[in-house]
Amino acid sequence: MKPAHTGWRHLVHSTRYSLKGLYAAFCHESAFRQELLICVLLMPLALWLGQGPLEWVLLIGSCLLVLIVELVNSAIESVVDRIGSEPHELSGRAKDLGSAAVMLTLLLAALTWGLLGWEALFG
Repeated sequence: MKPAHTGWRHLVHSTRYSLKGLYAAFCHESAFRQELLICVLLMPLALWLGQGPLEWVLLIGSCLLVLIVELVNSAIESVVDRIGSEPHELSGRAKDLGSAAVMLTLLLAALTWGLLGWEALFG
């Protein structure tokens, strides 16, 4: 069976779906909006605090990683909610695991920003 789109057409369609997903996250997920706002505010600070390209990538990348994991968590929650609204142990576990992934990513970002910020200001 031949794929529907290949080459540039596939890239265009994939990009359209990705942008649609970002728009959906922005419209329907308050946590995503809050984290996006924090990232937008921190990015210029990253260029000031970071001591070159590697540190810029670590600071900005840790922010982007939070957004990526939040998108995956939101996708998990959407699928679980689509299956049914009645309480189920596995549904709760899936949502809790997604939430834990976001929490650990936020911890990583805070650690990255804290250590590099400390080094830039007091090192």
